[in-house]
Amino acid sequence: MDSPMCLVKNADGELCVEPEAIDYLMGLKQKVVVVSVVGLYRTGKSYLMNKLAQKRSGFALGATIQSKTKGIWMWCVPHPEQTDHTLVLLDTEGLGDVEKGDSKNDAWIFSLAILLSSTLVYNSRGTIDNDAVEKLQYVNDLTEMIKVKSSTVDEEEGEGTQFAQFFPNFVWTVRDFTLKLEIDGREITPDDYLENSLQLKTGTSKKINDYNFPRECIRNFFPSRKCFVFPSPTTPDNMHRLDSMDEAELSERFREVADTFCRFIFQESCMKTVIGGHTLTGEMLGHLVNTYVETIAKGNVPCLENAVLAMAKIENQAAVNEGLVVYQKGMEDVKVLFPVDVNQLSENHLRSETQATKAFMKRSFKDKDGEFLKALAEAIVNHSDDLFKQNKDASEKKCKALLEKLSAQMDQGMKEGTYATPGGYELYCNHHDNIVAQYRAEPNKGVRAEEVLEQFLKDKSTESNSILQADKQLTENEKQIQAEKKKTAELEQEKAAFREQQAEMERTIENNRISQEKYLKEMKEKMEEERKQQQQEFNRTLERRMHEQKDLLEKGHKEKAELMRQEILEIKKRDELERETNTQNQKVLMELLNQQAVGQKEQMEMLMRELINRSQTPGQVVERFVPQPSCIVM
Repeated sequence: MDSPMCLVKNADGELCVEPEAIDYLMGLKQKVVVVSVVGLYRTGKSYLMNKLAQKRSGFALGATIQSKTKGIWMWCVPHPEQTDHTLVLLDTEGLGDVEKGDSKNDAWIFSLAILLSSTLVYNSRGTIDNDAVEKLQYVNDLTEMIKVKSSTVDEEEGEGTQFAQFFPNFVWTVRDFTLKLEIDGREITPDDYLENSLQLKTGTSKKINDYNFPRECIRNFFPSRKCFVFPSPTTPDNMHRLDSMDEAELSERFREVADTFCRFIFQESCMKTVIGGHTLTGEMLGHLVNTYVETIAKGNVPCLENAVLAMAKIENQAAVNEGLVVYQKGMEDVKVLFPVDVNQLSENHLRSETQATKAFMKRSFKDKDGEFLKALAEAIVNHSDDLFKQNKDASEKKCKALLEKLSAQMDQGMKEGTYATPGGYELYCNHHDNIVAQYRAEPNKGVRAEEVLEQFLKDKSTESNSILQADKQLTENEKQIQAEKKKTAELEQEKAAFREQQAEMERTIENNRISQEKYLKEMKEKMEEERKQQQQEFNRTLERRMHEQKDLLEKGHKEKAELMRQEILEIKKRDELERETNTQNQKVLMELLNQQAVGQKEQMEMLMRELINRSQTPGQVVERFVPQPSCIVM
């Protein structure tokens, strides 16, 4: 992307997505790291984003008291340090713009920045004093602006405590900082300065509660916090031309802090994830933007869980389509060779099916009931059925054409009466046997070679018998011997056709067994991968909460530390319950799959018995049957 584009338009207080920007995200298949910057208008947010984009210009800077950025603007650039990743920079409309005067609108902009980001940069000027903290008023209302889960009223009370698990890392950048980083004569770091500014006061008065509340929100919602303090980049007289100044003209200390800030963002900002720890691509981020903005436009509160489920449904359907395309492409090479034998077709089928399933598993997530994996299995079955039929038809066409070509001379002899003479039957048999020999010598006839030959011999049976009976050179006894010989040959051919069908059925059964084992293996690996993602997500949340509790104890806030301890116990309890539920669901799933495997095996054995029984009935031809893979239900 050469320059930023508007992602979310803010027109007259109404938010809507820009289709062009969404289309760009939809075409972005790489994993994304999303960094948003929020803050009061005219505090230099856009300069930071241009710096992160490693460009001198891009996001509008402006040099007047008017806010330049409206809505949310996006700039997608290659990640400087992570290959095959895209850095998505979101520059938001300045909060508190006097020309707009709509705090509700500001709150939605702030909420969207949180929902879409993996790192949230809050930009302010001067110092982090009580006024600066209070201006970050939007964190106070986040529980009313965002829902984690689509829960009942009884469950909503503790929902705010879950925010930390899903919210982005928080970076506070303080611009035009002029104070010394000291406390009681002791030099401190910018991080110490931030934490000191967020310290809670002891007491229960309204004044103290009002003081503590925004700080508690920041501490609870954003347990991972970082701070950078920037001196003024240049003299006040030069600020109006900041966007056109060379880097060398800027304050050396300012440049040092800016470089440190960029390195931190590049190295420490994580890929964007959603509930369950699943990492997002640009396309998936586009789905999220659509869902959140549409929800807000309808006057509803965005829900993380609902948005992820809606995105999962879209992504899983796309995973089905992608898996089917992988299968179809994998079968193209063998398709051009039709007809081929059943082993060659089956090997290509299994290989392509494996590649298709892996492609599906790589992209899909939260397909808990297996609806979409089942859809892929059914789509592959339908396509493979068609391919097997095409191969069968190609074999039949080739074999019939070959026999027609080989028997043309004999058919002409029948018309001319060549065999209607004494000794004609022996001549006919010689020609007939020669046709069969040449037919058998022809390679690559496919899966219907014996069946077509069987039908050919049956079609010629009446003709052969007529010639036999009319041949005056043969005695009645010789005619009977020749008839028995012909009947034996026909029975042998029936057996050959049966063996051909039996081999095809056996290979189909083996294909089904391999597919079943493959599905089980892929599903177990997918479940384990999602379990690890969820566990890592839980461990990060728990570690941050325990660190927060320790800090409260050290600062003498025993009551709040006790509340935090209870919250940690609740988090552990909730995690244990979720793990037990997941384990039980997996157990039920595996039992169901095993039952399906047993049922399918019994079905195949029954079909094989039916094939054998029909083969023992003269004149019966068993149609090829391709059993469908078992329906996978997760």
